[in-house]
Amino acid sequence: MFGFEQFVTLNRWLTGFWRLAWLNILWLAVTVLGLGVLGAGPASYALAKYLDRWFRHGETPPAASTFFRYARELRWHPVLMGLVLQAAGAVILVNLLGLTDWYLRAANLLALAVLWIIAVHVFFVMAAMDLRGLRAQLSGALLLGLGSLHWTILGTTAVLASYGLMIRFAVPLLALFGVALPAAVFAAICRRILRDLEADPAPSRTARLPRIAARSAERTDALPRRSPSASDRATTLQKGTPA
Repeated sequence: MFGFEQFVTLNRWLTGFWRLAWLNILWLAVTVLGLGVLGAGPASYALAKYLDRWFRHGETPPAASTFFRYARELRWHPVLMGLVLQAAGAVILVNLLGLTDWYLRAANLLALAVLWIIAVHVFFVMAAMDLRGLRAQLSGALLLGLGSLHWTILGTTAVLASYGLMIRFAVPLLALFGVALPAAVFAAICRRILRDLEADPAPSRTARLPRIAARSAERTDALPRRSPSASDRATTLQKGTPA
């Protein structure tokens, strides 16, 4: 029986699919406005920021105005990140097309896998974590992807399978979900990882400092309680004897 709750659930899913399609169109628009190379970084950051606020916090503000605001939020920093990723990808692809030695091709395939792990996580790191600088954000994205490698493999497999189905049966869907689909998959993965990190934080070093201070204080207080030795009593008697 199709009741009211099932209708609400279906409406929520359809609204989510429509929002993903609209975000994909906004990503294409910002990328084109930035002449492709310069616009891909800000568009990817805005998409990651919107999905992070949606999936982790349940916020669904108006998509267009919020997306353009997020794209301008960090100014040139997402542009530089996008240029770094595109330059690394171009170098790896040129090497794969030009090299013939199998071990060099294997090394470049490994580099391509590492670049994929960084690319699918780095904009979520920029949006959700307090890391400053390109080096720290790239390292954080790589550690986040390698630390949850099983989720990265499952997410990549799901994205490739979805692309295969769309190419086989519904090519026009690539224009609606070509970028938003992998972004949504890895937004869900990052939501799970970040919630686990927030629920089980690593113990800080500062938490152990009061214990060390307390132990040193106990040792210091124990020194005056030490019983005087024979040499100490003899010294005291010599000082008290009149000349």
